Amino acid sequence: MRIARALVVSAAISVLAGCSALAPYPTFPRAAALGENATALRVAICYNTLASTLDEVQVAAQQECPSDMTATPFDTDWYLQYCPLLLPARATFYCVAK
Repeated sequence: MRIARALVVSAAISVLAGCSALAPYPTFPRAAALGENATALRVAICYNTLASTLDEVQVAAQQECPSDMTATPFDTDWYLQYCPLLLPARATFYCVAK
């Protein structure tokens, strides 16, 4: 009986953890290329294009910017240096003054 209860609890925890595994999260923004503003504050969000909406990614980016700034989309790349395989897209945002 104890083993069955432990298995059910473990399965429930695994399912709940799996649901949040695809949530967008902050990562390192890409470096500025030649001709881009290298001093601008940038934030980046890893996300899965099938599991996350663009609004969710925008909200995650806005949470990373200071409160007196707005996250403005700049670029999206698919390099896997900073984002894992399940969240392969990295959206980079500028934080611009409101």
